[in-house]
This record gives sequence, C-alpha cells and structure tokens, in this order.
Amino acid sequence: MIAPTDTIALDSFRRAGKIAAECRIWAAKAIQPGVEVRYVLETIEEMIRARGAQPGFPAQSSRNSVAAHYCSPPGDSLRYEEGDCVKVDIGVHVDGYVADTATTVDLSRDGRWQGLIRASADALAAAIATVADGVPVGELGAAIERTIMKAGYQPVRNLTGHGLGRWKVHTPPQIPNQAENGGGRLKSGMVFAIEPFACTGKGYITERGKAEVFMLVRPPLKAKGLDRDVLKDIEGWRGLPIARRYFLHRDPEIVDDTLNKLARQGSLVRYPPLVEADGVMVAQTEHSLYLGPNGVEILTAGA
Repeated sequence: MIAPTDTIALDSFRRAGKIAAECRIWAAKAIQPGVEVRYVLETIEEMIRARGAQPGFPAQSSRNSVAAHYCSPPGDSLRYEEGDCVKVDIGVHVDGYVADTATTVDLSRDGRWQGLIRASADALAAAIATVADGVPVGELGAAIERTIMKAGYQPVRNLTGHGLGRWKVHTPPQIPNQAENGGGRLKSGMVFAIEPFACTGKGYITERGKAEVFMLVRPPLKAKGLDRDVLKDIEGWRGLPIARRYFLHRDPEIVDDTLNKLARQGSLVRYPPLVEADGVMVAQTEHSLYLGPNGVEILTAGA
C-alpha cells in the first residue's frame, strides 16, 4: 500500500514499470527461432541496469508446457524453436519498488497459438476493467476464468497474480485466475500484478526440473562451511529472487554448496520450473497496476 502523497514510492514504481515495458517490447521482437534463451534473458537484465534500475527478479522465459520459472543456468545453450509458444517474464526494481510484466510470443509459422495468446491478453483486459476500490479479488478471477473459457481454453488455476511492494515481489492480495470466494478486496493505494495464464490442458501446474531461481526468506543460521562471500552476494539482493547465473564470478561448487545449505536450514526457497502436462501449451500476459484515488493506472503499459 502506498499513500497518494508518497511521491517517491509512486515515481519509483512508475519508472520500474516503464523500464519493464521497454524490455518486454524488445524481448517480444528478439525472441525468434534459433535465438538462445540465455541471450534474451541476459540482454533484458543489461537493459535494466543500463537504465539505472535492477532486476526485480531474474528474467525468465518459459516455452510450451512450461508455464513459468524457466531461468537459464550458467552456460545454457537452449534455443527457441519454430512452433514454440514462448513466455517472457520480467521484473524491475527502482530502489526496491518492483514492477512485473509478461507477454507471450507465437513462433509457429501458421499462428496456431494466436488464439491462446489472445485469450490470456483478453482475460487481463477483462480483469483490469473490473479493478476498483473495494472489489473482491474473486471478481477479477471470475472475469479471467470467464474470458479464457469462452475462448475455448482453461485458466491455470493454481497460479495467481499478487501484490507488489518494496523489496517484495509477492505480497497480498493474491489475485486468482478463477472465480473464488474470499481472498480480500482491492483497496486504494495497492500496487499489484494481474497475470492470467491460459492453456490447452486442464489448467494445473506442478514443479518439475532443477531450480535456477532462489530467494532468501529469513536470516541465515550460522553453519559450518557457509561461504561468506557467496552469502554476502545473496544478502545484497535484500530478499529479492536471484539466479544461479548471478554467481559466475564465484566457484560454482562453492555456490551450489552454499545454496544447498541455506535451503536445508530453511533460509532459502528454491523455485523450479512450473509445468503443465507434456504437450500442453501455456500463454501468459501480465501487467502491474496502481490503484489510486483517480482509478487504476497500468504501470507497465509501455508507449
């Protein structure tokens, strides 16, 4: 929550949103068959830093049945392929104030994923049209679910939108992708992300594969062999998510050992890729919004 008089916070959210939108627009054009995923992600982060901001979380690009959280490991050689349905998810922070945005690119020659992508984008528009002070978040979920199902697809029901804060990517409220009771109401002063996922399957994801994204969730306990330099790097992100590829200047075995020890003691959370069933295609569209005294402002709309 931010007050209308908190111009520093609001200006920071707006600047983060503008930068995130610029990166999203670039990525949508850069994603082509044969291009390395790692090139797109690393270039996004270079663009963010060149504009005086920092990644709010590691840039991610998930293909086909992978809905979210694919983040290139060090030395990743994975390339986009013709026929892919490609998501790109971008976070930017300015002085800790985070904006979050995503889009989906159809790499098929015949445009076979355009309907799926449009369903996700239309669901986002429908949810945004529902935003107002006092509206239950379940009404946004109902608008998302109704729009996606009308188009002949399913929403991914166990992924949600979320509030955004300072040094926090996920805060209350959770914004469902289906109609739900409870869950709270939107309030003036909230900054939040709405991110409808539409899919050709049943609409449920599970964790699968090796995590490349991590987040420190509580102060580390003292542990024998916990590398101080790696720990200092991790703590420097002040609780925002990080990627293994952020530690190329460190010995990879020491990095992995430190990450594993922090995870075992419960100080660090791993985020593996989130996957629907094999052969299912998933599309995502996302904007960050500020609900102010004059209504809703789309922070990541772009030009």
